[in-house]
Amino acid sequence: MKNSIKLFIGAVLLLFVLVSSCQTATSLADFGAQLAGATGLIDQNTANAISQSAQAISKANEDITADQEYYIGRAVAANILTNYSVYNGNPALTAYLNRICQALIVNSPRPEIYNGYHVNIIDSMEINAFATPGGHIFLTRGLIANANSEDTLAAVVAHEISHIQLQHGLKAIKNSRFQNAVIVTGTSAVGVATGTDVNELTSVFNESVGEILTTMVNNGYSQTQEFEADSFALSLMAAAGYDPGSLLTVLQSLQRIQSSSSGGFNRTHPTPAQRISNVEKSLPEYKIEDTRSYRQARYGAVVR
Repeated sequence: MKNSIKLFIGAVLLLFVLVSSCQTATSLADFGAQLAGATGLIDQNTANAISQSAQAISKANEDITADQEYYIGRAVAANILTNYSVYNGNPALTAYLNRICQALIVNSPRPEIYNGYHVNIIDSMEINAFATPGGHIFLTRGLIANANSEDTLAAVVAHEISHIQLQHGLKAIKNSRFQNAVIVTGTSAVGVATGTDVNELTSVFNESVGEILTTMVNNGYSQTQEFEADSFALSLMAAAGYDPGSLLTVLQSLQRIQSSSSGGFNRTHPTPAQRISNVEKSLPEYKIEDTRSYRQARYGAVVR
Protein backbone atom coordinates (compact mmCIF):
# COMPACT_ATOMS: atom_id res chain seq x y z
CA MET A 1 0.00 0.00 0.00
CA LYS A 2 2.80 2.35 0.92
CA ASN A 3 4.51 1.74 -2.43
CA SER A 4 1.24 2.39 -4.26
CA ILE A 5 0.87 5.73 -2.51
CA LYS A 6 4.43 6.64 -3.44
CA LEU A 7 3.84 5.78 -7.09
CA PHE A 8 0.60 7.77 -7.06
CA ILE A 9 2.33 10.83 -5.69
CA GLY A 10 5.13 10.33 -8.19
CA ALA A 11 2.62 10.23 -11.05
CA VAL A 12 1.01 13.46 -9.83
CA LEU A 13 4.38 15.14 -9.67
CA LEU A 14 5.28 13.91 -13.15
CA LEU A 15 2.03 15.42 -14.43
CA PHE A 16 3.10 18.65 -12.75
CA VAL A 17 6.33 18.48 -14.75
CA LEU A 18 4.37 18.15 -17.97
CA VAL A 19 2.06 21.09 -17.38
CA SER A 20 4.88 23.23 -15.98
CA SER A 21 7.37 22.62 -18.76
CA CYS A 22 8.03 26.33 -19.07
CA GLN A 23 10.11 26.04 -15.90
CA THR A 24 13.76 25.12 -16.13
CA ALA A 25 14.90 21.55 -15.82
CA THR A 26 17.11 22.57 -12.91
CA SER A 27 14.26 24.02 -10.86
CA LEU A 28 12.09 20.96 -11.46
CA ALA A 29 14.92 18.62 -10.56
CA ASP A 30 15.56 20.62 -7.37
CA PHE A 31 11.85 20.42 -6.59
CA GLY A 32 11.98 16.62 -6.79
CA ALA A 33 15.08 16.50 -4.60
CA GLN A 34 13.46 18.75 -2.01
CA LEU A 35 10.42 16.50 -1.82
CA ALA A 36 12.65 13.49 -1.37
CA GLY A 37 14.95 14.98 1.22
CA ALA A 38 12.90 17.54 3.08
CA THR A 39 9.39 16.13 3.15
CA GLY A 40 10.02 12.41 2.82
CA LEU A 41 6.95 12.16 0.54
CA ILE A 42 8.87 10.32 -2.17
CA ASP A 43 11.97 8.19 -2.25
CA GLN A 44 15.20 9.03 -4.09
CA ASN A 45 14.36 6.83 -7.06
CA THR A 46 11.17 8.78 -7.69
CA ALA A 47 13.05 12.05 -7.29
CA ASN A 48 15.57 10.87 -9.87
CA ALA A 49 12.74 9.96 -12.23
CA ILE A 50 11.25 13.43 -11.87
CA SER A 51 14.64 15.00 -12.52
CA GLN A 52 15.20 12.90 -15.66
CA SER A 53 11.73 13.65 -16.92
CA ALA A 54 12.21 17.37 -16.32
CA GLN A 55 15.38 17.33 -18.38
CA ALA A 56 13.62 15.52 -21.22
CA ILE A 57 10.74 17.99 -21.30
CA SER A 58 13.14 20.93 -21.09
CA LYS A 59 15.16 19.50 -23.98
CA ALA A 60 11.97 19.18 -26.01
CA ASN A 61 11.32 22.90 -25.69
CA GLU A 62 14.81 24.14 -26.41
CA ASP A 63 15.36 26.18 -29.54
CA ILE A 64 17.74 24.50 -31.94
CA THR A 65 20.73 26.75 -32.54
CA ALA A 66 21.97 27.72 -36.01
CA ASP A 67 24.93 25.37 -35.84
CA GLN A 68 22.74 22.53 -34.58
CA GLU A 69 20.37 23.20 -37.47
CA TYR A 70 23.27 22.89 -39.90
CA TYR A 71 24.60 19.64 -38.47
CA ILE A 72 21.14 18.10 -38.30
CA GLY A 73 20.61 19.08 -41.93
CA ARG A 74 23.98 17.67 -42.90
CA ALA A 75 22.96 14.36 -41.36
CA VAL A 76 19.77 14.39 -43.42
CA ALA A 77 21.76 15.25 -46.55
CA ALA A 78 24.09 12.34 -45.89
CA ASN A 79 21.00 10.16 -45.54
CA ILE A 80 19.73 11.32 -48.94
CA LEU A 81 23.08 10.60 -50.56
CA THR A 82 23.00 6.99 -49.43
CA ASN A 83 20.24 6.53 -52.02
CA TYR A 84 21.29 9.05 -54.67
CA SER A 85 24.50 10.30 -56.25
CA VAL A 86 25.48 13.92 -56.83
CA TYR A 87 25.57 14.83 -60.52
CA ASN A 88 28.90 16.38 -61.47
CA GLY A 89 28.46 16.28 -65.24
CA ASN A 90 27.67 19.97 -65.61
CA PRO A 91 29.45 22.19 -63.03
CA ALA A 92 28.17 25.31 -64.80
CA LEU A 93 24.59 24.22 -64.19
CA THR A 94 25.26 23.63 -60.50
CA ALA A 95 26.87 27.08 -60.22
CA TYR A 96 23.89 28.60 -62.10
CA LEU A 97 21.39 27.07 -59.67
CA ASN A 98 23.41 28.41 -56.74
CA ARG A 99 23.37 31.91 -58.25
CA ILE A 100 19.58 31.66 -58.56
CA CYS A 101 19.46 30.57 -54.93
CA GLN A 102 21.55 33.55 -53.82
CA ALA A 103 19.31 35.94 -55.75
CA LEU A 104 16.30 34.52 -53.92
CA ILE A 105 17.73 34.66 -50.41
CA VAL A 106 19.34 38.11 -50.53
CA ASN A 107 16.03 39.85 -49.78
CA SER A 108 14.56 37.00 -47.75
CA PRO A 109 13.91 36.97 -43.98
CA ARG A 110 16.93 34.67 -43.41
CA PRO A 111 19.64 35.60 -45.94
CA GLU A 112 22.40 34.35 -43.65
CA ILE A 113 22.54 30.99 -41.91
CA TYR A 114 25.33 29.04 -40.25
CA ASN A 115 27.02 27.65 -43.37
CA GLY A 116 24.99 29.29 -46.12
CA TYR A 117 22.63 27.80 -48.71
CA HIS A 118 23.93 25.19 -51.14
CA VAL A 119 22.21 23.64 -54.15
CA ASN A 120 23.31 20.32 -55.60
CA ILE A 121 21.97 18.22 -58.45
CA ILE A 122 20.98 14.60 -57.89
CA ASP A 123 21.83 12.21 -60.70
CA SER A 124 18.34 10.84 -61.18
CA MET A 125 15.63 11.35 -63.79
CA GLU A 126 13.03 11.00 -61.04
CA ILE A 127 11.20 14.28 -60.59
CA ASN A 128 11.88 15.35 -57.03
CA ALA A 129 13.59 17.85 -54.74
CA PHE A 130 14.68 17.89 -51.10
CA ALA A 131 15.47 20.62 -48.61
CA THR A 132 17.09 19.86 -45.28
CA PRO A 133 17.61 22.12 -42.26
CA GLY A 134 20.73 24.24 -42.45
CA GLY A 135 20.56 25.14 -46.14
CA HIS A 136 21.03 21.90 -48.10
CA ILE A 137 18.98 21.79 -51.31
CA PHE A 138 18.88 18.93 -53.84
CA LEU A 139 17.17 18.98 -57.23
CA THR A 140 17.02 15.92 -59.46
CA ARG A 141 18.07 16.05 -63.09
CA GLY A 142 14.56 14.97 -64.01
CA LEU A 143 13.04 17.98 -62.28
CA ILE A 144 15.52 20.36 -63.90
CA ALA A 145 14.78 18.85 -67.32
CA ASN A 146 11.11 19.67 -66.86
CA ALA A 147 11.81 23.36 -66.24
CA ASN A 148 11.61 25.62 -69.29
CA SER A 149 13.04 28.89 -67.99
CA GLU A 150 15.17 30.44 -65.28
CA ASP A 151 12.00 31.54 -63.56
CA THR A 152 10.61 28.01 -63.33
CA LEU A 153 13.93 26.83 -61.89
CA ALA A 154 13.73 29.74 -59.44
CA ALA A 155 10.23 28.61 -58.46
CA VAL A 156 11.51 25.14 -57.52
CA VAL A 157 14.49 26.53 -55.61
CA ALA A 158 12.28 29.11 -53.85
CA HIS A 159 9.94 26.36 -52.68
CA GLU A 160 12.85 24.44 -51.15
CA ILE A 161 14.31 27.59 -49.57
CA SER A 162 10.89 28.16 -48.03
CA HIS A 163 10.99 24.80 -46.25
CA ILE A 164 14.34 25.81 -44.75
CA GLN A 165 13.35 29.33 -43.72
CA LEU A 166 10.01 28.18 -42.31
CA GLN A 167 11.96 25.51 -40.40
CA HIS A 168 9.61 22.73 -41.37
CA GLY A 169 12.22 20.06 -40.76
CA LEU A 170 13.07 21.40 -37.32
CA LYS A 171 9.41 21.55 -36.38
CA ALA A 172 9.11 17.86 -37.15
CA ILE A 173 12.11 17.16 -34.92
CA LYS A 174 10.74 19.30 -32.09
CA ASN A 175 7.41 17.47 -32.24
CA SER A 176 9.27 14.18 -31.96
CA ARG A 177 11.36 15.49 -29.10
CA PHE A 178 8.25 16.37 -27.14
CA GLN A 179 6.55 13.06 -27.87
CA ASN A 180 9.62 11.15 -26.77
CA ALA A 181 10.02 13.36 -23.72
CA VAL A 182 6.50 12.33 -22.75
CA ILE A 183 7.51 8.70 -23.28
CA VAL A 184 10.52 9.20 -21.03
CA THR A 185 8.32 10.90 -18.46
CA GLY A 186 5.77 8.09 -18.52
CA THR A 187 8.33 5.30 -18.41
CA SER A 188 10.26 6.99 -15.64
CA ALA A 189 7.43 6.06 -13.28
CA VAL A 190 7.72 2.48 -14.49
CA GLY A 191 11.45 2.67 -13.85
CA VAL A 192 10.79 3.65 -10.25
CA ALA A 193 8.57 0.60 -9.79
CA THR A 194 10.72 -1.91 -11.66
CA GLY A 195 14.21 -0.65 -10.92
CA THR A 196 14.94 0.06 -14.60
CA ASP A 197 17.82 2.46 -15.17
CA VAL A 198 16.25 5.81 -16.11
CA ASN A 199 19.27 6.60 -18.31
CA GLU A 200 18.32 3.64 -20.48
CA LEU A 201 14.83 5.03 -20.86
CA THR A 202 16.13 8.39 -22.08
CA SER A 203 17.98 6.64 -24.91
CA VAL A 204 14.57 6.38 -26.59
CA PHE A 205 14.58 10.16 -26.73
CA ASN A 206 18.08 10.45 -28.21
CA GLU A 207 17.76 7.67 -30.76
CA SER A 208 14.52 9.05 -32.18
CA VAL A 209 16.21 11.95 -33.98
CA GLY A 210 17.72 9.79 -36.70
CA GLU A 211 14.41 8.01 -37.27
CA ILE A 212 12.55 11.29 -37.61
CA LEU A 213 15.04 12.60 -40.16
CA THR A 214 14.62 9.48 -42.29
CA THR A 215 10.84 9.67 -42.03
CA MET A 216 10.88 13.31 -43.05
CA VAL A 217 12.74 12.56 -46.26
CA ASN A 218 10.80 9.42 -47.17
CA ASN A 219 7.31 10.66 -46.37
CA GLY A 220 7.66 14.36 -47.09
CA TYR A 221 6.26 17.36 -45.24
CA SER A 222 2.61 17.74 -44.32
CA GLN A 223 0.11 19.14 -46.79
CA THR A 224 -0.17 22.31 -44.73
CA GLN A 225 3.60 22.80 -44.77
CA GLU A 226 3.75 22.26 -48.53
CA PHE A 227 1.07 24.90 -49.01
CA GLU A 228 2.97 27.26 -46.70
CA ALA A 229 6.17 26.69 -48.68
CA ASP A 230 4.40 27.46 -51.96
CA SER A 231 2.93 30.68 -50.59
CA PHE A 232 6.26 31.74 -49.10
CA ALA A 233 8.01 30.92 -52.39
CA LEU A 234 5.78 33.44 -54.19
CA SER A 235 7.04 36.22 -51.92
CA LEU A 236 10.67 35.16 -52.38
CA MET A 237 10.31 35.19 -56.15
CA ALA A 238 8.58 38.56 -56.25
CA ALA A 239 11.26 40.12 -54.01
CA ALA A 240 13.99 38.82 -56.35
CA GLY A 241 12.24 40.01 -59.52
CA TYR A 242 11.20 36.55 -60.72
CA ASP A 243 7.70 35.98 -62.02
CA PRO A 244 5.70 34.36 -59.18
CA GLY A 245 3.38 32.87 -61.80
CA SER A 246 6.22 30.56 -62.80
CA LEU A 247 5.44 28.43 -59.75
CA LEU A 248 2.02 27.85 -61.27
CA THR A 249 3.75 26.81 -64.52
CA VAL A 250 5.86 24.27 -62.61
CA LEU A 251 2.81 22.82 -60.87
CA GLN A 252 0.87 22.59 -64.11
CA SER A 253 3.79 20.72 -65.68
CA LEU A 254 3.85 18.33 -62.72
CA GLN A 255 0.13 17.79 -63.10
CA ARG A 256 0.54 16.79 -66.75
CA ILE A 257 3.14 14.13 -65.95
CA GLN A 258 1.58 12.93 -62.70
CA SER A 259 -0.31 10.02 -64.23
CA SER A 260 2.88 8.51 -65.66
CA SER A 261 4.83 8.50 -62.40
CA SER A 262 4.19 7.04 -58.96
CA GLY A 263 7.35 8.21 -57.16
CA GLY A 264 9.14 11.47 -56.54
CA PHE A 265 6.84 14.43 -55.91
CA ASN A 266 3.79 12.19 -56.01
CA ARG A 267 5.06 10.32 -52.97
CA THR A 268 6.19 13.28 -50.88
CA HIS A 269 3.93 16.17 -51.92
CA PRO A 270 0.21 16.96 -52.14
CA THR A 271 -1.28 16.56 -55.61
CA PRO A 272 -0.39 19.31 -58.10
CA ALA A 273 -4.10 20.13 -58.40
CA GLN A 274 -4.29 20.91 -54.68
CA ARG A 275 -1.15 23.02 -54.83
CA ILE A 276 -2.35 24.86 -57.95
CA SER A 277 -5.56 25.82 -56.15
CA ASN A 278 -3.56 27.07 -53.17
CA VAL A 279 -1.17 29.13 -55.31
CA GLU A 280 -3.97 30.65 -57.37
CA LYS A 281 -5.45 32.11 -54.20
CA SER A 282 -2.24 33.96 -53.32
CA LEU A 283 -0.93 34.87 -56.77
CA PRO A 284 -3.05 38.04 -57.23
CA GLU A 285 -1.18 39.62 -54.31
CA TYR A 286 1.99 39.85 -56.40
CA LYS A 287 2.10 42.29 -59.28
CA ILE A 288 5.55 42.61 -60.83
CA GLU A 289 6.83 43.41 -64.30
CA ASP A 290 7.36 40.33 -66.47
CA THR A 291 11.09 40.33 -67.30
CA ARG A 292 11.50 36.62 -68.08
CA SER A 293 12.65 37.26 -71.64
CA TYR A 294 15.81 39.00 -70.38
CA ARG A 295 16.88 35.82 -68.62
CA GLN A 296 16.10 33.32 -71.35
CA ALA A 297 19.44 33.64 -73.14
CA ARG A 298 21.51 32.77 -70.09
CA TYR A 299 19.12 29.95 -69.22
CA GLY A 300 19.54 28.49 -72.70
CA ALA A 301 23.33 28.85 -72.57
CA VAL A 302 23.62 26.86 -69.34
CA VAL A 303 20.70 24.44 -69.34
CA ARG A 304 20.24 23.64 -73.01
